[in-house]
Amino acid sequence: MTSAPGPTGPVYAERGVFVCFEGGEGSGKSTQSGRLRDWLLAEGYAVRLTFEPGDTPVGREVRRIVLSPETGVLADRTEALLYAADKAEHVETLVLPALQRGEVVITDRYVDSTLAYQGAGRALAVEEVEAVARWATGGLRPHLTVVLDLAPEAGLGRFAERDRIEGESLEFHQRVREAFVAMATDDPDHYLVLDARAPVAEIAERVRDAVRPLLVQAVR
Repeated sequence: MTSAPGPTGPVYAERGVFVCFEGGEGSGKSTQSGRLRDWLLAEGYAVRLTFEPGDTPVGREVRRIVLSPETGVLADRTEALLYAADKAEHVETLVLPALQRGEVVITDRYVDSTLAYQGAGRALAVEEVEAVARWATGGLRPHLTVVLDLAPEAGLGRFAERDRIEGESLEFHQRVREAFVAMATDDPDHYLVLDARAPVAEIAERVRDAVRPLLVQAVR
């Protein structure tokens, strides 16, 4: 999968550090996001831990719509646009202000999830989905994206109940997994792919090693 540039090309914040965790369902993104936050706080850095969709007042409404099984079937383009709206609000009101303050922003999901789930998963034209998502986020890219790679049958088995996305077919989730790995392969300077089956402490250490060189842009 090739990555198209945003409206003005990829944008990387010159102040602060932007780290994203991506991967399929049940891959441990929340666990590793929390571990990274705790380590950074212990080291004295200002940190903002966040997630998509839903970590803004507007985003909470979007999350309810896109994830609740009660919503039923959404048109694929409608779903993609709702996720883009969440991202626009998230970046404008939370991510960018924190980066401008010099904080380390850690997000559980970002644009790659839209490309993987609504692009590859829904079989929409990925370049069209990306154009919308990059426009919504002003082209802002994470300095580092950690992809926690896990076979979908292993990750989905961790849920007793599933939301709209988790309830999609195994084939859908396999396309999502392949998309994440392809994006990481295309841009190795900004991605770290880790086996989500590895011990939690081992994964956390690998993530810390990748984040350390980026911290020259962060404030303590």
